[in-house]
This record gives sequence, structure tokens and C-alpha cells, in this order.
Amino acid sequence: MARRSIRWLVPALLVVAWLAVGGGLGPFAGKLTEVSTNDQAAFLPQSAESTRVLEAQEEFRQGDTQPLIVVWTSGGGDVTPEQQAAATRALAALPGAPGVVGTPTPAFGSDDKRALRGVVQLSPDLSGGELGDALGQIGAKLPVDGMKTQLGGPAATRADLSDAFAGIDGVLLGVALITVLIILLAVYRSVLLPLIIITGAVFALGLACAVVYFLADRDIVRVDGQVQGILFILVIGAATDYALLLTARFREELAGGADRYRAGRIALRRSVEPIVASAATVALGLLALLLSNLTNNRALGPVGAIGIACAALSALTFLPAALVLLGRAALWPARPRPADAGAQGLWSRVGALVDRRPRLVWVASVLPLVALALLAPQLNARGVPLDETFVNDAPSVSAQAALSEHFPGGSGQPAVIVAPAERATAIVDKAEAVKGVSEATAVSAGGRPGDEPKVVDGRVLVEATLRDAPDSDAAQETVQRLRATLHDEDRVLVGGYSAQRFDTTETAEQDTLLIVPVVLAIILLILIVLLRSLAMPVLLVATVALNFLAVLGISTLVFPLLGFTGSDASVPLYGFVFLVALGVDYNIFLMSRVREETARHGAREGVLRGLVTTGGVITSAGVVLAATFAALVVIPLAFLVQIAFIVAVGVLLDTLVVRSLLVPALVRDLGGRAWWPSRLGHDHPKPAPEPSPAHHR
Repeated sequence: MARRSIRWLVPALLVVAWLAVGGGLGPFAGKLTEVSTNDQAAFLPQSAESTRVLEAQEEFRQGDTQPLIVVWTSGGGDVTPEQQAAATRALAALPGAPGVVGTPTPAFGSDDKRALRGVVQLSPDLSGGELGDALGQIGAKLPVDGMKTQLGGPAATRADLSDAFAGIDGVLLGVALITVLIILLAVYRSVLLPLIIITGAVFALGLACAVVYFLADRDIVRVDGQVQGILFILVIGAATDYALLLTARFREELAGGADRYRAGRIALRRSVEPIVASAATVALGLLALLLSNLTNNRALGPVGAIGIACAALSALTFLPAALVLLGRAALWPARPRPADAGAQGLWSRVGALVDRRPRLVWVASVLPLVALALLAPQLNARGVPLDETFVNDAPSVSAQAALSEHFPGGSGQPAVIVAPAERATAIVDKAEAVKGVSEATAVSAGGRPGDEPKVVDGRVLVEATLRDAPDSDAAQETVQRLRATLHDEDRVLVGGYSAQRFDTTETAEQDTLLIVPVVLAIILLILIVLLRSLAMPVLLVATVALNFLAVLGISTLVFPLLGFTGSDASVPLYGFVFLVALGVDYNIFLMSRVREETARHGAREGVLRGLVTTGGVITSAGVVLAATFAALVVIPLAFLVQIAFIVAVGVLLDTLVVRSLLVPALVRDLGGRAWWPSRLGHDHPKPAPEPSPAHHR
């Protein structure tokens, strides 16, 4: 009697402990925005020239403000002197307004006489809702009769970013959880089980957010809106996937006649290895991002790994404990069916096809993937233009478009040159002579043209206005020409918005070349340890890499249809880390079961039984993960929409083609050779009373 009480005590204590975690740490999912930053300057390459320029600007106290560019456009006629005077008076009245620092520049007209422009410096302490409120109050003071007023520049862009991430902890999480719940209800046709799985995922997210909050509050890790959104999706998707795998084994044992305690113990024992291997694969793949020279990439590494670890912990502790306590009631009103029920099901037919024509199946699967993969190099990953950064029409984007129409394209986002004070005049002259530069001016202490340049430590700042839009390839080419021309001068650095885009793109490409081989090596080592084979891990890594390239090929075709002329330079790297690591997840789920069945029934029977018995659960897991990543589209940023598309399509392609057809057919065709150098596939299988794969589903 005492022994029976003790064996129920452990799962009860685990559930109580997780209830305490959920109640105590759950609110941290909403508090994570308190330690998040959406200041894009904080996510530049550490060693890049543009970053060193930014540091120099801070010495000039340029970094202590965030510029707000005000642009007035006429309805069609020329700007009148009265309108220009009214705009200047409106700017002069701004000191004392919320967040305004110093005296704004007077309004000056465009060459086409159709627009006016002024610059207002705002406090860097303004962010989030405070920044949006300040812009609203400033904008209310700036109307000029007969002219349209728009706010642009870095401050307005930052406000739009804050708006894009507003409510991320509510809207994104709600959409993801509702999506997962609907899928689980359809899969299990049960009331309690989907709620148990969702509860475990929410507990895992609360724990992950609490750990990340603690670390971010102490500046150990950095979090921005993108990292926060990916963390939410990653934890919910991974926790649900792991739960589906364990629950399937639990239900299988119940159907075989085991009691709830034995079913839970066997399900946990047989699921712990693939779940831990899967979590290690994704976590270590994410941690490889620490090798990146981009701060936001490095930020995602540890934050994502923490989320994966919490998801696995919840799936291996809370879920089995809850299932043991509830037993068959967890599946109500559905009932666990024996393994041979529904013998003519979909996966039985898929298994039979793979068994009859394995070579035809894998060749027919590989050819379209290869054809799509050949399109991958055509994906334009040199950055997203400013007018495509936000999926919706953001005010700062419209303002920049108005500036570019009436003023030199780089107005409001000049190239910034750090130069020796004694060479200031010569540097200005050399910069103005560079093709693509409209004008160059040394920055004065008062910010007014014609005044003496401000000198700090023997250096001055020179602002070079570019003729082309700051987010264009032409502007980046001008930056390269400026650097080539001015690097002959001692202690000269060229930075600014266009230089930052160029340096970020170059760094992202270098990161991809470094991190991709590291991630592949990590995954390969984990698979070798898990499967005790060399041939099988190489085969699996090759298939998921092919799947990734095929998805990039699909993206090349689809992104233009969605209105994207390019993608962020980090999109291929993020897509690779997520798709390869998560794609191997499903192969781990499949092949760990195949290995188990092969040891009992031999190579041919092993792969077919593994496919048939795991087909439903792995496909369900893939649909869940694809749906959770698709929820990222609620954040109206091109970067996250593109990541959502790549991961969602890639996961579906992986689960429906690569894991369901390509891998089983290859393993069936290779037979025991797939397990080389292990003799697993060649050893005489132990006799087993189980029916043939045709009677599994």
C-alpha cells in the first residue's frame, strides 16, 4: 500500500511544482518587453567600420539624441514664403515639447520648390509608447496651411518598430495557442489531452521567459522584438512536438493493455532519448549563432536554447506526470485503439508503396527537390528596402518616400565621416567629389550650416548627403566609393545608415559561411551518438540540407508574388538553423523508432514499422510547428513574415515528403547498409509476435 502511494506521489509533486512555476513565472511572458530593445543600432556588427563611426558619434554626443525629420509637401503648387515662415515658426515653438532636445533647425525648401524639411532632435530615453505619444504631440504642433505634414527619420522608424511589436506578448501568443489548440482537438478528438499539452507548453514558456528576463535584466543576454517573437513560437511549437511524441507512446501502451503507471513509465523511457537528442540538436544549433558577429544573431542563440531546454523539461516531467494521474481519462471521449486497428489507413498504404517500389519513391522525391534547390542561389538576400521593411504602410516609410521625391535620396540619413580636424576642409571637398554624393558638410556645435565644426579629440564629423535613397544598392555603392577615396587619409572612417546596411549584409554573409558547417557538424555528431551509425546520420543530414535549399528555391519564386523584392541578409541563416535543426528533429523521431524496430525485426521490417507507427504523430507535429511559425505573420515586419514562410513551408515539406517518403525509401533501398558500420541491419532479428506492417497504422 505504501509503495503504491509513493509511486503516485512523484507525479503529483511534479504537477504541483509545475503549477507553481506557471502561477509564479507565467507573468514574465508579458514582462519580457520591459527588458527588450528595438534600437537597431545595438544590433550592428561589432567590428564593422560603421559601428566604430557610431561610437565616435556618441563621443560627439550625437548618440544622445534621435533625429526626427519633418517634411511638408504642397498639394501641387510651389511652396510660398508664408508657408516656409509658418513651418519655421512651428519648429521654433517646439522646445519644451515632450522629448524635444535643443533647438530644431529652420525649415528649408527643396530644389523643386514643392517641399520643406526640418530636423528635430529627441531624447534617446523615449521609446515604445512614450515615443509614439511624443510624436503625436509634436505632429499636432506642425501643420501648415495647404501642406501635408509627415514625420520620418530614425525616431519615426523606431516608433513604427515599437508599434509593430506592440502587444506581441498578447496577440502573437494568443494566435499561436489558439492555432495549436484547434489542431490538437482535430488530431486527438479529445477534450482534456489538448488542454494538458497546451498547459505544459505555456508552463515551459513562462519558465523560459523568466530565465531570459533575469539574464536580460543583468545585460547577460540581449532581447529585441524579433528574438522575443521567435522565442514564443519556438517554445510553443517545440513543447507541443515533444508532447505529441510522448503522448503517442503513452496511448500506444494503454492500447496494449498496460495500466496508466506502466504506460507512463514505458512512454517516458522510450521517448526520453529522441526528445533529448532532438532538443540538443536544436539548442546546440541555435548556440552556434554565438559565433556570429551580429549582435541580434548572438542574442537569439542563448535565448532560443533556453526556450528549447524549458520545452523539453516540461514535456519530460509535467506531461508524463499529468498523463499518469489522469490515465485513460486524459483521452476522453476518444479511446486508445490497438496498434492493428485501421489496417487500411493512410500510413499503411504509404508503407506498402515504399516497400514495393523504394527506388522509384526516393527518385521521384529527390528530383523535384533538386530542381527547386537549383533556384536557391537566385534568392536576393542583400537586404530589404525601407518601403518593404513593414508589411503595412508605416508613417516613417511614407515620410522617407516624400523626402526622396523632393530632396536628395539620402536626406535625413546621410553618410557620416569621422575625420581629423586639421583635414576637415579637404575631407569635405574629397567627399563632395565622389560620385553619388550630393553635398558634404562638417557638423557644427549648434547644428547650423556655416558655423565652426565641432572638434572632439582632434576629430570632426562630416555628413555627406547621398543622391540615392539610403536603403538602395546605389547608396551602398556610393559608401564603398567614399571609403575607397577617403581611406587614403589617416584616421578616416565612413559610417551612417547606408554603411550600416552594407556592413550588416557583408557580415551576415560571412556568418553564414562560418555557422552553416558548424551546425551541420553538431547535428552529425548528435545523430552518430543517437543512431550508433555513420551512414545513416550522413544520409539524414543530406536530406534535410536538400530540403532547406529547396525551400529557398520556393522562396525565390514566391517572395516577389508577396511583394518582396529582397530579403534580409540574415534570413537564409535563420532559415537554415531552424529548418535543418527542426528537420532533423522529425528524422530523429522516425529513425529512433526505426532503430528500435530494426533491432527486433530486421532492416526491412524495421523501417516499415517505424514509418507506419510514427507517421501520424510526426505529421501532426509538423503541422503544429508549421502553424505556430506561421503565427509570426501577425507581426507586420518583412523579416518575420519571410522567416515564417520559410520555416512553415520547410517543415511541411520535410514531414510530408522528406521524412514520409524520401528517407524511408532510401533506407528501404539500402537495407542493412544504411546502418554501417553497425551490424544492426544485418543481425538476425529476434522473433516477435507482432503482426506485419500492413497491420499497423
